[in-house]
Amino acid sequence: MIYAFDTYYYENYANTVCIAFKDWNSANETEIFTEQTPISSAYESGAFYKRELPCIVSLLKKIVLKQGDIILVDGYVSLDDNGKMGLGGYLYEALNRQYPVVGVAKNEFTAPDAQRRKVYRGESKTPLFLTAKGVDVDEIKHNVEQMYGEFRIPALLKKLDQLSRI
Repeated sequence: MIYAFDTYYYENYANTVCIAFKDWNSANETEIFTEQTPISSAYESGAFYKRELPCIVSLLKKIVLKQGDIILVDGYVSLDDNGKMGLGGYLYEALNRQYPVVGVAKNEFTAPDAQRRKVYRGESKTPLFLTAKGVDVDEIKHNVEQMYGEFRIPALLKKLDQLSRI
């Protein structure tokens, strides 16, 4: 199972949503999990994970993960060649490296990262940026390219973004 997470911030709370789907080319989700939590910290440039990680970890308590499951986050797993971690890297560590974590980011992070891959989907000339821990990033690149939907953002990830904003 693949569990994709996104969080949207309102004035007084964070709305975290997880869409579960069976495989990379699924057209529909199998389940949706949601949770609203108080915002635990202010936005801190360069430390986005401090704000979003507690939201994801809290929602994960409602999900029974199994061997072979993959977690997908909106953002980066790694940020550079020096080992600086993004949200997904911190999540991977918080889960004791038991489950692969894949980051799909819409905006490019400027520092070089040999593990980052650009993914072009549909007719878009603008890539998505892919990073991962616990799984081969090149295998995941192929999977993300094949995700359901004809546009830059795969259909289920677009739906996830929309649901987080409700």
